[in-house]
Amino acid sequence: MVRTLKKDDWFHIDGFPIAVERRDPQQPFGLHAHEFMEIVLITGGQGLHIAGEDSWQLSTGDVFAIGGSRPHDYLNMDRLRLINVLFDHDALPLELMDLPSLPGYHALLRLEPAWRKRHQFNSRLRLTPTELAVATGYVDQLDDELQSRTPGYRFMATATFMQLVGYLSRCYSQSNNADSRALLRIAKSITHIETRYTQPMQLEELVNMAKMSKRSFLRAFESAMGCTPIAYLIQLRVTHAARRLRQTDDSITDIAYGVGFNDSNYFARQFRSHFGVSPREYRQRSIIGRSN
Repeated sequence: MVRTLKKDDWFHIDGFPIAVERRDPQQPFGLHAHEFMEIVLITGGQGLHIAGEDSWQLSTGDVFAIGGSRPHDYLNMDRLRLINVLFDHDALPLELMDLPSLPGYHALLRLEPAWRKRHQFNSRLRLTPTELAVATGYVDQLDDELQSRTPGYRFMATATFMQLVGYLSRCYSQSNNADSRALLRIAKSITHIETRYTQPMQLEELVNMAKMSKRSFLRAFESAMGCTPIAYLIQLRVTHAARRLRQTDDSITDIAYGVGFNDSNYFARQFRSHFGVSPREYRQRSIIGRSN
């Protein structure tokens, strides 16, 4: 039976959803899954990364993300050293700002894990020695904050984690690897949706950005994001609408048009489908929640 690592066991001190685990060297651990995500940085040695029936050779400078559900392990380790940066994405106390404008962010954390088997791990991020030194420098700062837990550490650790993710995303965006460039073309379409969600958008323009057939693009997008591009666009719009309902006194009609809907009734139906209540009820509940 595959062991599942629990959030409470790894973020147990005060529930802060970021942790650093160093494996120097990596010891036999056994096949496992987990309830959180992690970014893995290979800092030395060699070994095999095992995921189901698939295995891929690891070497210094490799960086990749692992989602929670798929069992994985390391075998044939030859002084394999690595750093795991664990995080619970849903509980992170941060605002991504313009990070989603970096195609490398989507490619590193969303697309590459979904395409790992198809690309045989060739689209992973591979850092130069200089880039690896910069990345591990951020990890060291993050680890220092998590170890000391002095007042303000939550802010500092979150900021440093964001620096690490931003730096790795920039590195991926600059990759010249053919498989990585293919993922970056898909990531560009995701970036286009996230940065222009208020504007009219056609599926054809997203397909053209990815330079793929429509069928291949839809399959790739759904594999990575769990839904179609149009469904993802609607999800973004209603999520931003919910934030404006909580934070502003703008009319519901103005909010609907402001996030990209051209029909307030259609907006209300989509909002209820996502949140289970109407926009008006959602705002009223938010007001009651703030007053309690």
